Amino acid sequence: MVRFGNANKTILTVVLLLVGIGVVMVTSSSSIIAMKRYNNSFYFGARQLFWVGLGLVAMLITSRIDFRKYYRLAVPLLAVSFVSLIAVLIIGVEVNGARRWIRLFGFNIQPSELAKFSFIIFMAYLVTKKGNRIKDLVYGFAPPMVILGAFGILLMLQPDLGSSVILAMITIVILFVGGARLHHIASLGLLAIPVMYKLITGSAYRRRRILAFLNPWDDPTGSGFQIVQSFIALGSGGPLGVGLGEGKQKLFYLPEAHTDFIFAVIGEELGFIGAITIIALFLVFLWQGVQVALKSDDDFGRYLAVGITTMISLQAALNLAVVSGLMPTKGLALPFISYGGSGIVVNLAAVGILLNVSKHRRMEREPRRRLWLLKQEQQEAAAH
Repeated sequence: MVRFGNANKTILTVVLLLVGIGVVMVTSSSSIIAMKRYNNSFYFGARQLFWVGLGLVAMLITSRIDFRKYYRLAVPLLAVSFVSLIAVLIIGVEVNGARRWIRLFGFNIQPSELAKFSFIIFMAYLVTKKGNRIKDLVYGFAPPMVILGAFGILLMLQPDLGSSVILAMITIVILFVGGARLHHIASLGLLAIPVMYKLITGSAYRRRRILAFLNPWDDPTGSGFQIVQSFIALGSGGPLGVGLGEGKQKLFYLPEAHTDFIFAVIGEELGFIGAITIIALFLVFLWQGVQVALKSDDDFGRYLAVGITTMISLQAALNLAVVSGLMPTKGLALPFISYGGSGIVVNLAAVGILLNVSKHRRMEREPRRRLWLLKQEQQEAAAH
């Protein structure tokens, strides 16, 4: 029998609901394209179920490993992920002009997912180790920025701007929680503005994405096609949706219907109620993740909880913003729901660590008072 002890049951329930919805919606949104490509409408759904099963095993394992053990593994894990990001540039598989995957045993592995995971562990380790000295610009703030820059360069060579942004945001949030000075963080943000401007204006496809974001109807059959089709899907769902499996946009209208834009299919088939349920589940996850961090009795555990919660919540927020037209399109999946292998396994393994951190809570006032009274009684008994 699987036992999670006194781990946060709300987080566990939310994640299980999300992955369950994900398997159903991947099967629904990919059935037509799977039949066309592989003559099997359940091809992507079956593979999604396999990855979810593997991820749940990973979550169970990491939930039972004391999170403090990752402290010593922080540097080796970071080194492995760094090497994997170099390897993908050399032996990686190119898909749609991007080299982000390594083909192993018939599956595509995405090293950037491992990079985000290992970077969280390393940042938690680094901030814990430096303690109050993280306020120092040269000793505390600069080293993680150098490492972030190295990882960012490798990610941009793929190219993968979305993962670079998430990695930077995770770093900033952990540094902020760890006590880094606000003017150091603000200065970093100001320096990043011209860099982002150059990255966007220096790339033709990124410029097209910005223009499509500003006015997708200006080129509805070209650069604005994907977001226009997403709008149609979301608008067609109404309050209750057209019914599971009955969506029309997945019939070769909406690109990436089972990956980056699966939320649009959810909006069409399950309606406003289904879409708002997904948003609510991620908000509950965010709230509970913050609570785990606040109640952690260990600095390293607190930063791990912050990093994991930020990684999953931020990626979900960016994906939902893109699908609803609030941001330019990016290649970011919806955690636990979009089709994908390495992302699901890594995210579920990270949730396992979060659950383990949640087992080590600070004592609440009443239990602490009871312990104090017990010690007083023991001391009085020993005195007599």
